[in-house]
Amino acid sequence: QVQLVESGGGLVQPGGSLRLSCAASGSIFSIFGMGWYRQAPGKQRELVARISSGGAITNYADSVKGRFTISRDNAKNTVYLQMNSLKPEDTAVYYCNQEDSLRRPAYWGQGTQVTVSS
Repeated sequence: QVQLVESGGGLVQPGGSLRLSCAASGSIFSIFGMGWYRQAPGKQRELVARISSGGAITNYADSVKGRFTISRDNAKNTVYLQMNSLKPEDTAVYYCNQEDSLRRPAYWGQGTQVTVSS
C-alpha cells in the first residue's frame, strides 16, 4: 500500500522560504512521476509542480514559475518542493501525489499547511 507523508509546512512571512518534503513507501518510487498540489480555502485543488520518474522533466503552474523548484531523491524515496519568495496567495494546504502507470494522479498524502502572512 502506497503511503505518502508530507512535512515542512508552517507559517512564514511574505518573501520567505520553505521546503516541503514527501516521503513515499509501499511502491517502486523511482518509476512513477510525482507532483505537488495545493488547495486554498474555497478553491479547487490545483497542480503546483510535477516531476518525471527520473527527475529530468519538471512542470510548474504559471503562478509559481521562477519561485518554486520541485526535485526528487530516488535513493531516499523522497520528493521536495523548495518554495522561495512566498506570497500570501501561496497560502494553502499542500499535498504530495504519486502518479500511476498512466501518469494519472493516484495516491495522496495527508497534506501540510503553508501559511504566508506578516
